[in-house]
Amino acid sequence: MKKVFGLLVSAFLVLGMMSTSAFADAAKGQKYYLKYMKDGSSMNGAKFATQHTQAEWKALFDGKGEKFIAEYSKKFPGLDAFLKGEKFQKFMPDIRDFCIEFASDSGNVPSC
Repeated sequence: MKKVFGLLVSAFLVLGMMSTSAFADAAKGQKYYLKYMKDGSSMNGAKFATQHTQAEWKALFDGKGEKFIAEYSKKFPGLDAFLKGEKFQKFMPDIRDFCIEFASDSGNVPSC
């Protein structure tokens, strides 16, 4: 019985470690912002992320980020191609986490 329980606990721990890498990451989002969005928005990451509160960012990124894409394509025409492309859809969870992590009401300041 002890062996079976030990095996189950070990399996859950290994599974838990493997699945956490699948979640979005604010640090990756910061890198993607710097690489793909900084030039088009003419803002550093700190200024960009503090444009909205955490709740506002979550609302903008709901679904497939249609509201975010609409707002920021209009504000920054230089970002239009990136925001409407496949790369943005791929990187969106990380960029979303970056924006939420460093939102105006978060108290956090990015290093970019």
